[in-house]
Amino acid sequence: MPTRTWVPPGPYDLHRTLGVLGRGPGDPAFAVRGGEIWRASRTPQGPGTLRLAVRPADGAVEAEAWGPGADWLLEQLPALLGAADDPEAFTPRHRLVHAAHRRHRGVRLGRTGLVLESLIPSVLEQKVTSDEAYRAWRLLLRRHGEPAPGPWDRLRVMPDPRGWALIPSWEWHRAGVDAKRSDTIVRAARVARRLEEAAAMEPADATRRLCAVPGIGPWTAAETLQRVLGAPDALTLGDLHLPKIIGYALTGRRGTTDAEMLDLLAPYAGQRHRAARLILLSGTVPPRRAPRFPVGDIARL
Repeated sequence: MPTRTWVPPGPYDLHRTLGVLGRGPGDPAFAVRGGEIWRASRTPQGPGTLRLAVRPADGAVEAEAWGPGADWLLEQLPALLGAADDPEAFTPRHRLVHAAHRRHRGVRLGRTGLVLESLIPSVLEQKVTSDEAYRAWRLLLRRHGEPAPGPWDRLRVMPDPRGWALIPSWEWHRAGVDAKRSDTIVRAARVARRLEEAAAMEPADATRRLCAVPGIGPWTAAETLQRVLGAPDALTLGDLHLPKIIGYALTGRRGTTDAEMLDLLAPYAGQRHRAARLILLSGTVPPRRAPRFPVGDIARL
């Protein structure tokens, strides 16, 4: 069982840095247990499981890994934890952002280096509620994934590209995934090798590579590259809630559009995703005026 230790150069928040990799409660590939983070991935070398914990004495992050992908996961550990990120490049321009930046100085933007791992759940989140997407991800991994290496048998590794492409239509339906999203995932799986190359590209080139697949647009590409590349400027556009949250947090007004959000975040050019992340961490959201959007279930149709 190989191990590795990484010492952050300053304040560090492991759980908020890596929390964005989890896809809702009960994610079969990501879990928090007793202060530890467990993550199951399909690496270029095969399935692997990573256990991460912060050493109280000095704040170092200790990692253990299992499976054929263990060495790859440990080699990528500093990048995953945000060693390549440069939070000092960010300058707050609003009082709320300044307060969030000061409160969350330990949050970094990590790089997973694995495209399909973030792309597929992002496709599942297209045009549906988070609860629907999280349910689909859980069902698909539990039924079509494989047990993760290591001591915790609750974890699952997602299918390989061929496995995604071979999921029958009725299984997608059972998971509540419509044909548009399942077709997009199958198309992506069939060109998985080309898409994984995006992990070594600059964000603009990586976006073009992902968006060359029908069904993948700027929203999905941004949600993917935020995790794959730790891209600080990969702002999500076309989201139902994000512009409204940012507009309310920075101006107190409701109903902000994407165009207005871009204007508000213009002072953060090059760091707009980081700015949006800090605004979300501030917890400032517009009060709810309408009931929560109902969760659909096409599996019952």
